[in-house]
Amino acid sequence: MLHHFKPTRYYNTIGAHEPALAVADGDTVVTTCVDAWGQDARGERLTQGPNPMTGPFFVQGAKPGDVLAVHLDRITPNREWGWVRTSLAFNAVDPDFVRELPERDRAIGKWRVDLAAGTATLESPQTRLGAFTLPLAPMIGCFGVAPDGDQAISTATSGPHGGNMDYNGFVAGVTAYFPVFVEGALFHIGDGHALQGDGEISGTGVEISVEVEFTVRVIERKAIGWPRGENADFIFTVGNARPLDQALYRLRSQGVLNKLGV
Repeated sequence: MLHHFKPTRYYNTIGAHEPALAVADGDTVVTTCVDAWGQDARGERLTQGPNPMTGPFFVQGAKPGDVLAVHLDRITPNREWGWVRTSLAFNAVDPDFVRELPERDRAIGKWRVDLAAGTATLESPQTRLGAFTLPLAPMIGCFGVAPDGDQAISTATSGPHGGNMDYNGFVAGVTAYFPVFVEGALFHIGDGHALQGDGEISGTGVEISVEVEFTVRVIERKAIGWPRGENADFIFTVGNARPLDQALYRLRSQGVLNKLGV
């Protein structure tokens, strides 16, 4: 079944919130996500950041110990501009250098998004790159399921439930797999990007509101310990920490790297 869902409430945590819509195994949902600041397709700020989530979606038949597979059918930016921070993120530098960074809320750039041409062009600030243009690669930065133990985890971070993973491989055509911790899984989605580099050293990609279409599938009695992704060429996993070796250690302690032969 195909569902067209218009969100009226958003969450800045991923947890066991009241379901916004119940769907069945195999159903497809078409909905919208505001940007990381809570701005919609018209630029109107509907809610507060960070990373407001659409949903959650209750997937009938999903139980703890199962896996929720979410296929990203389509991710389409739905406005003609996006924003980006132009300063390094505080957690991307050693603490001694943080005081030298500019005030974060003032270090904002704007990109013009041309959906027909499939490009994004830097409009401000003015740089020596001129009209710097890149191809669009729309992706989802933050999505996942309600975590274990009645937790409500900030959309600024990630964990075994998914969350703010900000991996530019989560594009249309990819299937993401999440461990199910609660009845119905309670799937959340948001934080659309028009494009993003390999990581968010400025704390953002090109942040934009999007229309998204996804299909859910329940894989019964196939427990996993960490989110995974699958595209036409690879099966992959994601995680983050500061520094990188902490992320690798955590994945190894979960047994993920051993299973992948890494």
